[in-house]
Amino acid sequence: MAFVGSVGLGIPKHELYQDEVKQLITNIFPYNEKQLARLMPVYDNALIEKRQLVVEASWFKESHTFKEKNDLYQKYAIDYSLEAMDRCLSNQTNLSDSIPYEAIDTIAFVSSTGIATPSLDAHLINERPFRNDVSRMPLWGLGCAGGASGLSRVFDWITAHPTKTALLVCCELCSLTFQREDSSKSNIVGTALFGDGASAALIIGEDSPYRRYQKKTMPKIVKTSSHIEKDTLSVMGWDVTNDGLGVIFSKSIPSLVNTLWKDHLTQFLSDNQIVKDSIHSYIAHPGGKKVLEAMENVLQLTDDKFRYSYQVLKDHGNVSSATVLYVLHEWMKETVPVQELSILSALGPGFSSELLLLEWGK
Repeated sequence: MAFVGSVGLGIPKHELYQDEVKQLITNIFPYNEKQLARLMPVYDNALIEKRQLVVEASWFKESHTFKEKNDLYQKYAIDYSLEAMDRCLSNQTNLSDSIPYEAIDTIAFVSSTGIATPSLDAHLINERPFRNDVSRMPLWGLGCAGGASGLSRVFDWITAHPTKTALLVCCELCSLTFQREDSSKSNIVGTALFGDGASAALIIGEDSPYRRYQKKTMPKIVKTSSHIEKDTLSVMGWDVTNDGLGVIFSKSIPSLVNTLWKDHLTQFLSDNQIVKDSIHSYIAHPGGKKVLEAMENVLQLTDDKFRYSYQVLKDHGNVSSATVLYVLHEWMKETVPVQELSILSALGPGFSSELLLLEWGK
């Protein structure tokens, strides 16, 4: 078992409202009135009010090379990951005292929106007083599933080392992958959905001395499950071009909730002898309005058990892997009763599904 002791966020300073994004897109792409009438509902129906970006709106009006984009990715990913880490380890809502960086035994870094070697976890280690023997777990290419997958992999590590602590960091700067020359529908959908940001989670082993820093009930990871569906590689991912990373985003994603996700969740609940009515909350990555609505339809639930997924989508958009920790951050502000159960869920490239069973306790 492993406990999520705290979550912290790194929020970029440039905030853009959805109406501003719509205006920006109409200025960048040479669409006629008929095309605009067909495309604009994508923005209006996304349930996104605003999102945060690492660059100003004017940046999107010019073309940029892959190197220019990636240089910005490395700079801002470090900046906002450090912010998320600092806030995580000093989160007074969840912790009675700050956790020192020297206490961290492993760091996992998740991202899909830029590249770096050494991987960015090495840069983060150089910026904070980690021990020299801290182990590293860089995870790349998991897309929107990365936050949940990262939690699962760190859970595996902590289960093998129950006296240890780990730090999971997810950082996605989706805006920097924007391709001004790409007028495809996938690119347009991407501009309607994605934002930038970072999140960090402290994972504590059940025998770690840092359990005593716990201030209130926190989620304990009990079980995890991964599923990848073969012959679905084209559903979501990157098209790597000379201009950078071009988004691949299939319209079939919501329908896969009704098949892949439904079957995965049903089997997961059955394997753990849990009935769906006993689930207190769903900490679901908000891939988009249609994805969340499809999940509700599968479960025959109202949106209350998904309320923070909708709230995060409204306030931040889809920040790929980092977003599910945004949602968890909101739930951890509440005092969830002991022994209540939650399902943490995310879908991503592969096409894949990641599920975690959480039990709230001390």
